[in-house]
Amino acid sequence: MKIVTDFPRKIREIENLWVPMPDGAKLAARVWLPEDADRNPVPVILEYIPYRKRDFTAFRDETMHPYWAGHGYATVRIDMRGSGESDGTMIDEYLKQELDDGVSAIAWLAKQPWCTGRIGMVGNSWGGFNSLQIAALRPPALACIITSCSTDDRYADDVHYMGGCLLNDTFDWGTSFFDWLPRPPDPVLVGERWRQMWQQRLDAAAFPIESWMRHQRRDDYWKHGSICENYDDIQCPVFAVGGWLDGYTNAIPRMLRHLKVPRLGLVGPWAHKFPHMAVPGPAIGFLQEGLRWWDHWLKDAKTGIMDEPILRVFMQENVPAKGFYATCPGRWVAESQWPSPRIQNRRWHLNEGGLEQRPGRETGVQGRSPQTVGLAAGEWCPYGTGGGTGPEFATDQREDDGRSIVFDSAPLPARLEILGPPVVTLDLAIDRPVGFVAVRLGDVAPDGTTTRVSYGVLALSHRDGHEVLTPMVPGQRTRVRIQLNDNAFAVDAGHRLRVAVSTTYWPMVWPSPEPVLLTVFTGASTLEIPERPVRPEDATLRPLPPAEQSPGVVVETLEPMVSRRTVERDVLTGETKVKVEENMGRFVMRKIGLEVGFWSGEELSIAEDDPLSAKTVMWRTTEYARDGWRTRIAARTTVRATKTDFLLTGELDAFEGDQKVASKRWDATIPRDLI
Repeated sequence: MKIVTDFPRKIREIENLWVPMPDGAKLAARVWLPEDADRNPVPVILEYIPYRKRDFTAFRDETMHPYWAGHGYATVRIDMRGSGESDGTMIDEYLKQELDDGVSAIAWLAKQPWCTGRIGMVGNSWGGFNSLQIAALRPPALACIITSCSTDDRYADDVHYMGGCLLNDTFDWGTSFFDWLPRPPDPVLVGERWRQMWQQRLDAAAFPIESWMRHQRRDDYWKHGSICENYDDIQCPVFAVGGWLDGYTNAIPRMLRHLKVPRLGLVGPWAHKFPHMAVPGPAIGFLQEGLRWWDHWLKDAKTGIMDEPILRVFMQENVPAKGFYATCPGRWVAESQWPSPRIQNRRWHLNEGGLEQRPGRETGVQGRSPQTVGLAAGEWCPYGTGGGTGPEFATDQREDDGRSIVFDSAPLPARLEILGPPVVTLDLAIDRPVGFVAVRLGDVAPDGTTTRVSYGVLALSHRDGHEVLTPMVPGQRTRVRIQLNDNAFAVDAGHRLRVAVSTTYWPMVWPSPEPVLLTVFTGASTLEIPERPVRPEDATLRPLPPAEQSPGVVVETLEPMVSRRTVERDVLTGETKVKVEENMGRFVMRKIGLEVGFWSGEELSIAEDDPLSAKTVMWRTTEYARDGWRTRIAARTTVRATKTDFLLTGELDAFEGDQKVASKRWDATIPRDLI
């Protein structure tokens, strides 16, 4: 990573700027802009998220926003209503108030004397989501967006549900969000009213997991903010960025297919980060690529970015079957059209003898998966934070595959390059009305090491869609289609393809209410792989620049970061526990004299033969301190289930110094909706 300190234009920082809303509330913004912007106005690049510009995202903000400011932009980092030093409260994601505030902020920024009236939005994760959602509202000054690690579909491709299955990540993110909601503002910026603002947040604090769990199918709650409901709502250019390890990457090819505006897609081997700081490498010069985009759409400069292929992706090869790897082997490839007419589906049949080109005899193969199939799956959405927090990435699949129904091909006679979503169609039956299937495509090396290429899960009650659900008829043969995650992956000659099917995928997916016996009918089930022929033009692609950024925050470490992940198995009881500790430790941000501490943990447990034994416990603690001022937030979530209901508990405690100033508890019983 190259650190850049010398820019074409000298910049100044406005540490805190109040952005007024129509109802009188004020949002807190941090601004970097050229020193002469009042005399020579510049376009604005806006990032609008709830993650506290004063402390939490300062580490990342200072590496990115000054860089673009130094190249002739006013970069504005706004904390949403109810977060950081902004007025008001927040109770959930992507509410109408959030989006309306974003539209109002854009209108206000466009009128500032240092702004040309042209604005772009950028964001990763939440900021990528609301960049799309606000673009769909068409604020007149919004000229273009860069959306990173986001989605067009809040139900089908978000942290809560996948294929109609409940993700444990909904509790992971929900507990973190639970801890975010009531954090106090910094008294240095808001003065004596900090305590009143904090109390308002504590009084309004919600338990968002309960809301998410009351909407287990695709309804109006999820349709709100999902731009896939009408892609034509977006009328400005879109640059969509992501990584193959990220949980949201399926949205990129989908948006390229359906949006009608000028658009580009970029997908690397990365986890859930902006590409200049993402792992596994190679990281790229995302800030330089972003600058080419901004210059084209906000300054009418001829950068050539729109003359390049619509989609550039990293074709992975020889991917390690490890919980963490710093670099991924492969090369950059591109397609000038998407969907690409060059890519053709190649079909295999799931036969008694394995994956074969022709269908074999139809017969039923049965399996009842142990509840712990899925321990090799890794995280649904890895952050790539390092080997100490592994296994974030999927590990060697052999243990999971050995307890699944498996179909292997013969060794491939030639290299096979995949680009797009593999699709598995299963003729199947189950012995219960409710169940799901987890389907994985694997790359089996000659020594047996198995790397997961892609995967998908489907709640079988969702086989005809996510809105109208139908329980299975036990024993009745049914045909279902499971689209696996998009990927770019090269399988070497001599390796085998593997399709593995299970009825459990814990701890990623919450288990079905009963153990499920699955029958897969061979000869009638298929695998389709989107095969990409080599494109000679790939060798002449413009090289992506190396990663660079502006300097970051200087901190003094008081308590080191501790990250560990362990799996414990009780041979006598059959219980397995996954324990995670991801503590950022305690440190002082020298520039603002703020002491910060973050601690988090989780424990997920299940018995090998009892899905109703599943239990998830997650906790987060955050402290802020300065010159005798000290606050602490502690949040805890517990989830269990019966055959008919989910049982949720949320606990929230707040402390000023050693005194507890608030304590709230939520207990909710929520019916299972064919999950």
